[in-house]
Amino acid sequence: MEIGLVRKIDIDHEMQQSYLDYAMSVIVSRALPDARDGLKPVHRRILYAMHDMGVRPNTAYKKSARIVGEVLGKYHPHGDMAVYESMARMAQDFSMRYPLVDGQGNFGSMDGDSPAAMRYTEARMAALSEYMLSDINKETVQFSPNFDDTLVEPDVLPAALPNLLVNGITGIAVGMSTSIPPHNLSEVVDALIYMLNNWNKLDDINLDDLMSFIQGPDFPTGGLILDDGEEYTLKTAYGRGRGRIQIRARAHIEEMSRGRNRIGVTELPFMTNKSSLIGRIADLARDGKLEGLADLRDESDRQGMRIVIELIKTADPEEVLGELYKRTPMQNTFSIIMLALVDGEPRMLSLKQSLRVYLDHRLEIVRKRSEYDLRRAKERSHILEGLLTALSNLDEVIDIIRRSRTVESARTNLCKRFKLSEIQATAILDMPLRRLASLERKKIEDEYKEINASIRSLEALLKSPKKMRDVVAEELASVKEKYGDRRRTQVVMLQGGQDTIPVRMSDLTPDAQTWVMVSTDGLVSRMMEDKLPRQSGNEAPGWLLRVNTRDTLYLVAESGEAAAIPVHSLPETDKPSDGLPVVKVSPLRSQEKLATILSLPPKSAMAEGWYVISATRGGMVKKTDIAEFPGPAAKPFTLVKVNEGDRLGWVKISDGTADILLCTARGMAIRFAEEDVRPMGMVAAGVMGIKLKVGDEVIGMDLLPQAGEVFLLGSNGKAKRVPPDDFPKQGRYGQGVVAWKLPAAVRLVGMGIGKGTLRATFHLAKFAAKMARLDDAPARKRSAARGAEVVEVRSGDRIIGFTIPWETPRPVEKPQGKPPARRKTPAGGRAKSAKSGAKSAGTKEAKSSAKSTGSKTRTRRTPTQKKLPGFDSNGTPAKKK
Repeated sequence: MEIGLVRKIDIDHEMQQSYLDYAMSVIVSRALPDARDGLKPVHRRILYAMHDMGVRPNTAYKKSARIVGEVLGKYHPHGDMAVYESMARMAQDFSMRYPLVDGQGNFGSMDGDSPAAMRYTEARMAALSEYMLSDINKETVQFSPNFDDTLVEPDVLPAALPNLLVNGITGIAVGMSTSIPPHNLSEVVDALIYMLNNWNKLDDINLDDLMSFIQGPDFPTGGLILDDGEEYTLKTAYGRGRGRIQIRARAHIEEMSRGRNRIGVTELPFMTNKSSLIGRIADLARDGKLEGLADLRDESDRQGMRIVIELIKTADPEEVLGELYKRTPMQNTFSIIMLALVDGEPRMLSLKQSLRVYLDHRLEIVRKRSEYDLRRAKERSHILEGLLTALSNLDEVIDIIRRSRTVESARTNLCKRFKLSEIQATAILDMPLRRLASLERKKIEDEYKEINASIRSLEALLKSPKKMRDVVAEELASVKEKYGDRRRTQVVMLQGGQDTIPVRMSDLTPDAQTWVMVSTDGLVSRMMEDKLPRQSGNEAPGWLLRVNTRDTLYLVAESGEAAAIPVHSLPETDKPSDGLPVVKVSPLRSQEKLATILSLPPKSAMAEGWYVISATRGGMVKKTDIAEFPGPAAKPFTLVKVNEGDRLGWVKISDGTADILLCTARGMAIRFAEEDVRPMGMVAAGVMGIKLKVGDEVIGMDLLPQAGEVFLLGSNGKAKRVPPDDFPKQGRYGQGVVAWKLPAAVRLVGMGIGKGTLRATFHLAKFAAKMARLDDAPARKRSAARGAEVVEVRSGDRIIGFTIPWETPRPVEKPQGKPPARRKTPAGGRAKSAKSGAKSAGTKEAKSSAKSTGSKTRTRRTPTQKKLPGFDSNGTPAKKK
C-alpha cells in the first residue's frame, strides 16, 4: 500500500538491483575498454572532443584546461582531474607505447612527478590519433546522445590503428579488472595481415602461428621479459587471456679502473618509479641487506634513463646484480588480464580472439565507408548527368529558362522537356555562366568519367569480401610503414627455470655482424641486417663501419674527446637519416664535431700487444695501448690531447708491427715504422709524424702493409691508385716524398687503402654525394703521374672527402709469428728518442728513392736541424718549465 510518495520495497531486492546497475555502469561506461578501438569512454571522448575542436597535429597547441573544459561540458560528466589525468597519460611516452596526445609542457616523469596544472600545459592530437578517427564523418560508427541529450558522441571510433593491443590498457571495475600490456605495432600488424591472407583457414590458425609474429609485450620503457615456459609463460597468457610474466630491468656490468666494477641500469620494468627504486636500493644498503655498494647516483638526462651503482673492489658484480633483482622492483611480475567489452559485455579474450574482434570491426568500417562513398558518388553522378544534358542542349535550355516566369516554372519545364529530376534541374539553374566555357565543359565530362569509374570500383569492392580484406590489409601496412618501429623489450626464453636467469647483457645480445653508419650531420644508427646501406645521394653516410653487435663503439671527436657506447644500444634503421643525434646516444657534447669511429670487442676477448694509432691534421701521431681504453660509460674520456688550432682526424688499430702512412693536402707523404712512436697514455698529445710546410695539413692516415693500393683523391674529382711499395720507409718527422705533384689550384682531400673493387662515397661541397669504385681511378706511380676523373665536379663545386666502408681489425688473437719488438725503457723511465731509434730506419731503398725524386728529405733528424717552437729536437712536444 502506497502512502503519498512513500513506497514499500524489498530491501534485499533493491540492494541487489542497485548494486548491479552501479556495477554495470562502471564496467561499461568507465573502467573497461571496448575491444574494437581499445579505448575507455574518457579516452574516446578526449580524442573526439579534440577532433571536433580542430586541434589537429598540424595546428597550434591548445591549453589543456580548454580541452578538459570541452570534454566536461559536452561529453564527460565527471571531475576535471579524471579527464586531465587521462589526457596526461595519453601524452606520456613512458606510459603509452605510441602516445595519442602530443603534449607541450610538464606531463610528469618516470620519477613519479605529477603533471603540471592544466592551466600551464598545452596539447593537441598526435599524428597517430588521426588514424583512430579517420572516416568518422562517413557514417561508419554509431552515435548516441550525450549525458544531457543536446549532442551526440561516437559509441566507438573507426580505429585504423589496432589500439587495444598496441597501447594496452589497465582498469579496475566492480568485481573485475583488465590489464592488457602494450605491443609492438609492426608485429601486431604482421599478425593481422597474416590472418587476413588466410581468412578461409582462420580456424586452422593457432597460437604458435600468431606468436611467430607477436613475440610478446613491448613496453615503452623497454626492459626484459623472462619466459620460463612453466609458471611465467607468454603462451599461457595469450591462450587463456590471463597469466603472469616476469619483467626485469636491463642492466649491464661496466669495468672501472683499479679492478672495480659498476652496474649501469638503462631500462626499467613497465610502470616502475625510478625515484622509489633508487630509494629502495639506498635503504637496503643502509640497513646492511645489500653489500658491496660504494656509490649510487642517477645519471638520467634528456639523452635517456641511466642509474649507476658503483661497487667496491671486492664485490662480485653478478652477485650484487642478482640481489638487486631479488630485493628491488628491478624485477617484478606483470599480470596479463585481457578483459574487454564485446557487444557491450565484458569478455575474456585470447590473443586470437582480440585480433579477430578488431578485424571484424575494420571490415565493418570499410563496408560502411564504401557504402557511404558509393551513395555520394551516385548522387554526384546523377547531378553531372543533368549538367551534361543541359550542355548538350544549351540553346534550348537557355530558351526555356528565358521564357519561364519564375524559378519554379523553369525547373518544372526543364524536368518535363528533358525528363530530369528536380535535383538535376536545380543544379542546372544554379550552374554559373562560366561553366559554359569549353574547358569547363571538358572538366565536367572528365569528372563524370572518374565518378563512374569510382562507382564501378566501389560496387566491385562491396561485392567481394576478399577485396575488402585486401583494403584493410593495405591500410594496416600503411600504418606500419609510417609508424612501425623496432622492439624495445627483449623476450628471454629461460631453460631450467628461474635459477638460470642470465645477468650479463652479453648473454642477451645476439652475436651478429652489422653496419654502423653516421651521417655527415651527426646521426648515428646501425643497419637492421648485415648489408651496406645506400652510399650515394643526400642521405649518404659520412662513416661506415662493420661491427659485431657485442662490440663497443667509440665515437671520437676532433677535440680528442671520445665516448664509448655498446653497439646493441644503437637504434636500428634502414637509412642514416633515421638515426639519432650523437649527443642523444653518447655523452659527447653538442658542440663536439665527430672525427671518426672505431669498434673494439669486449675486454675479455681482446689479446695483448695491440695499439690504437691516432693522427691529427697538424701531423701529430700517437700510439696508445688498447688495454687503456675504457668500456661503455656515461662520461666521455680524453683519447688524445689535441693542441690548440689542431684537430684529430684518424684512428686505426694496429698489432704493433705496422708502418704508418701520412699524406698531406699538398701531395706529400711519409711512411715510417710504428716502432718509432712509443706507447703513451690517454692524456698525452703524441709526437710529430711529418714536417709540414706553411699552409699544409694532413688529409689522411693509414697503416701498411694492407691489401690493395693507396688511393689518392684531389679536390677536382681526379684520383689515382699508387702501389704501397712506391712509398719508401723513412724516419719519423721528415718532409716525406712527393705522392702527387698537383696543380696550384688543386689539393688532396683524401687518402685511403683498399682493393679496387671497393665502392666509395665521394662527398661534394654543394651537391649530393656520388658513389664510384676505387678501380675507376687508374693505377699510376707516385709523384708527377697524372690521375683520372672518377667523379664529375661541376663548376663552382669541389670534392671535400670520401668514405670507404671498413672493418676494425679485431684484436682477439695474438699476432702470429714473432711478437713485436718493444723498446727497453732506460732508468729515467722514458723510451729512447727518435734520434737514436731512427738510425735503422734509413734504408737503402729510402735513400735511393730520395735521390731519384730529387727530394731533400732526410731519413732521420740531425742535430743541426732547426727546432720548431714548442717541440724538442726529436719532434716531441717540449715540457713547460
